[in-house]
Amino acid sequence: MKKTLLLLLLAIVSLGTARGANTVTIVFSGTTATVTIDQNISNYVTLESGTSSHVRLTQAATFAGIDPTVDNTDGEITYALSGTSSDGEFRLEGAYKCTVELNGVTLTNPSGPAINLQNGKRNSVSAKKGTTSTLQDGTNADYNGALHCKGHLKLKGKGTLNIVGNSRHAIYAKEYCEVKNLTLNITAAVKDGIHCREYFLMESGTVSISGTGDDGIQVEQDTSTGSIATGETTDHEDENSGNFYMTGGTLAITGYGDKTIKADGSITFTGGTHNFGDMLTYAGISDVTATAATSRQADGIYDLQGRRLNAVPQRRSIYIVVENGRARKFFAR
Repeated sequence: MKKTLLLLLLAIVSLGTARGANTVTIVFSGTTATVTIDQNISNYVTLESGTSSHVRLTQAATFAGIDPTVDNTDGEITYALSGTSSDGEFRLEGAYKCTVELNGVTLTNPSGPAINLQNGKRNSVSAKKGTTSTLQDGTNADYNGALHCKGHLKLKGKGTLNIVGNSRHAIYAKEYCEVKNLTLNITAAVKDGIHCREYFLMESGTVSISGTGDDGIQVEQDTSTGSIATGETTDHEDENSGNFYMTGGTLAITGYGDKTIKADGSITFTGGTHNFGDMLTYAGISDVTATAATSRQADGIYDLQGRRLNAVPQRRSIYIVVENGRARKFFAR
């Protein structure tokens, strides 16, 4: 009798914890998907797609966090994806930060992004440890990536994420993109492997990019109406520099069509390892060729062919300044 009561009590505790976990669980199975919304957030998340494998969810515009915990201090909602579909998608609209947790999901959308985050805030995509997830889009060019994000994109987790971009880029973020811990394999993309704005930061993890029609990684400065250009900022707060940063991890880029890395700002390596030493586009204007690979390590002024200059260029010319291992674009007026 005591054992029965104990098991019943544990079941009640488990149910209460699960229903208060700020989680929406999505399990794909062929052309259908099962969506379970935790009770404590049911007033904030609306399922628009029924049982279809093309899952469309809306996170209420009024949502600003609920039931914060030690592990989730902002009280954000986690969307946990698992299962398999060769004709499915995950689309989320919202106006508050969120996390998309990949639990070994395999998802192909023949007519759009496999994951489409229409949320202008911070979006974390986390691959759960010990799992491998695969995303692939179709050949419709009306969107920008197999993993498409309207806002800030943080790629993390200790699992593996494989992506193929059959339309444009494999990964697209309208704002900044950061990578930490994740093992990311981009095996093909019609255009760029990763394309983002504001800045790109790789802190750790392993990123392998191959088979891109254009660049491995491209970083643009946001020039849309109302955007303010900046240089590097403290902790990258409100940064819109177009800079590329690598502070740790392993980055391999092969089989690219144009450049390994292209950036409107500067390209900076302060840690980690990478497998390339040429075909970088500093400040989005020119690659530094293999011939100039050794000279660009030293501080100085260079022309667009990587040749070191003895004086500041004449007026109305573009040149590259290398200082403390960082390359920047300048225009002499």
